[in-house]
Amino acid sequence: MARKTIVVLLVSLVLASVDLAEAQHVGKSPRIGYLSAASSPSPAFMQGLRDLGYVEGKNIDVVFRTTEGKSERYSDLAAELVRLNVDIIVVGGNTAIRGAKKTTSTIPIVMLSVGDPVGLGLVASLARPGGNITGLSQMSPDLSGKRMELLKEILPKVKRVAFLWDPEQPGTDAEIQGGTSCGGSWRHCVAITRGADV
Repeated sequence: MARKTIVVLLVSLVLASVDLAEAQHVGKSPRIGYLSAASSPSPAFMQGLRDLGYVEGKNIDVVFRTTEGKSERYSDLAAELVRLNVDIIVVGGNTAIRGAKKTTSTIPIVMLSVGDPVGLGLVASLARPGGNITGLSQMSPDLSGKRMELLKEILPKVKRVAFLWDPEQPGTDAEIQGGTSCGGSWRHCVAITRGADV
């Protein structure tokens, strides 16, 4: 929930920078393009907007597009949002963010979460992303070791732990190595690059 609150605040900041006076003169509300594999926008995200005084259909419009689980559609749907002249694009996941980035370098893009935006080439750095992309990263190699410590504390009798990871996704190796390095008699790392590997 805290992650969604941060994203809603980021969207609000970007919307505040949009020339709302110009939009009001032509009777147009700011438009958020929301791109997702889900069937509808996140209820927490929509509630966060309402909590900040943004009411869909009243003073803001949310233009939602779903890939219907087909990741190859992200670029086309992002291009559609650009054609619809949205003021901001909200998107989550590596493939979705890449699709949005390919489509526009001027419309602000807020990423809901991504593994390693620097490694993926989405942003210059976490501290100063540059360009038109901002948002949240799930990359936290420093926390990986702490997670293992907590797991051992909660389940002290656990004999083996397996990590499933995608070596083709930048940052996943850093997560694995960040305190949970493969090796030892009780850890096992399995690289998964396609669904059939599971």
